[in-house]
Amino acid sequence: MSHSIVQPGSSAKKILDVGCGQNNYAGAIGIDSNPRSHADVIHDLVVVPYPFADNEFDEVICRHVIEHVPDVMAFVSELDGITRPGGRIKIVTPHYSNPDWPTDPTHRNHFNSYSFTCFMPDRTPFPFYTQVELSPVHIYVSMANLWRALGLEFITNLDQRWRAMRFTRKFWEFYLSNIFRGKELHFEFEVVKRAPDGANKK
Repeated sequence: MSHSIVQPGSSAKKILDVGCGQNNYAGAIGIDSNPRSHADVIHDLVVVPYPFADNEFDEVICRHVIEHVPDVMAFVSELDGITRPGGRIKIVTPHYSNPDWPTDPTHRNHFNSYSFTCFMPDRTPFPFYTQVELSPVHIYVSMANLWRALGLEFITNLDQRWRAMRFTRKFWEFYLSNIFRGKELHFEFEVVKRAPDGANKK
């Protein structure tokens, strides 16, 4: 069975929507474990490998799925495997302080802005967890309308405009997030795959 929805000769990106449910990302191949979803491919997302080739996709989108999976490391490793070097992985998930998190009994995992640093060799205190390497492109936390209106969302995400302002996010995560709670985390990573000699694959 062919999974491609890109016409021959097209230069369009090949995109995978993981856990697409009934809201498939436009132009993407959808994969979901629920047969009642609108997925192109029905597959248990807990079971790896997925039915795709290595390096098959230019972009992998994962919206409100990773908080449900039992093994985050295996899940991210699989997304990395099916994404080409230089491709992008985009993840949206609730911030751990989101008061709506406990309303879904299928939620398993809590995340904050630093939950994926184990995939960043220059930042992680746990370099022995994995060989998967992701380079952060964008990390953004959204907040409830009141905190957004008061400017707290803007201040917390200043590091996305000016790297030197990283302390504002850290201060919020460490000291304020249980008061001025987060809503969603938006991550975008570039996939880095290194050749045996340590050079990046092109």
